[in-house]
Amino acid sequence: MKKNVLLTGGTGFVGKHLTDLLIQKGYTVSILSRSKKENTTAIFYYTWDVEKQTIEKEAVLNADYVIHLAGANIAEKPWTKKRKEEIVSSRKLSAQLIYGVLKKYDKKLDAFISASAIGIYGAVDGEEICTEEMIPANDFLGLTCQKWEASADYIWELGMRTVKIRTGLVLGKNDGFLNKLMPIFKLRLGSALGSGKQYMPWIYVGDLCGIYLEAIKNPNMQGAYNAAINDNTTNASFSKTLAKVLGYRIWLPNVPAFILKLTMGEMAKIVLTGRRVSSDKIEKLGFHFQHENLEEALRVCLDK
Repeated sequence: MKKNVLLTGGTGFVGKHLTDLLIQKGYTVSILSRSKKENTTAIFYYTWDVEKQTIEKEAVLNADYVIHLAGANIAEKPWTKKRKEEIVSSRKLSAQLIYGVLKKYDKKLDAFISASAIGIYGAVDGEEICTEEMIPANDFLGLTCQKWEASADYIWELGMRTVKIRTGLVLGKNDGFLNKLMPIFKLRLGSALGSGKQYMPWIYVGDLCGIYLEAIKNPNMQGAYNAAINDNTTNASFSKTLAKVLGYRIWLPNVPAFILKLTMGEMAKIVLTGRRVSSDKIEKLGFHFQHENLEEALRVCLDK
């Protein structure tokens, strides 16, 4: 009998790619959605409402694995006090819904796998390479990720294997981080941001989905894992490489940091700071990245 994987955030960028991979690998997929959708032979849809704290319990009770991707987009709106609360609560409350069903019905999963982010190491610059054992930062990004991961710890306390995937910038075709850059870079108006020296740990969406699949298949995988290429890409080198793939050289000066701060407010920290991260832990498990070269990954994403 096929194993069933329940996805939250399954209709998003990563969720769509992951759904396709899981079906290809012989799993059935269940997706929690705000509105009811028609089932297919491989995908079962269930409804939930995080704000109202309602969920079709069968979604959880029929699952062998849960992959928790849901959460408000951290870069979608300015970081007002209200928006910050939404970003944190969307992650905590959604996990609490699943936890509540697991505890009430004494349901045991083969594994609970939660998205997280390298933002746990903080919105700061530095040469130190961040490993999973580092103490999390106390700024907004660091605290948000800590609370995000703490939601998974409650499920671990119920006696289930839990995995936390700390993700870098995800590159993929026609979506994700790259999609936001393309309009200006296609006009040959792209340039580095701020100093350009800030690190940009990235990962190809296919490799990220591969890590989630590894978390399902590998019973020894537990705890936090960085999901980003350790190649020391900076904002300047990323911008230069993207322009090269599109057939031109960067000719404009860097966008000044003060302009980004004026237009983006506190959220400018996302693009003006960056940490180096280590991928050693996931690679020691035997995981191999398909795309470790930035230019190659960008050409795949852009069909160049």
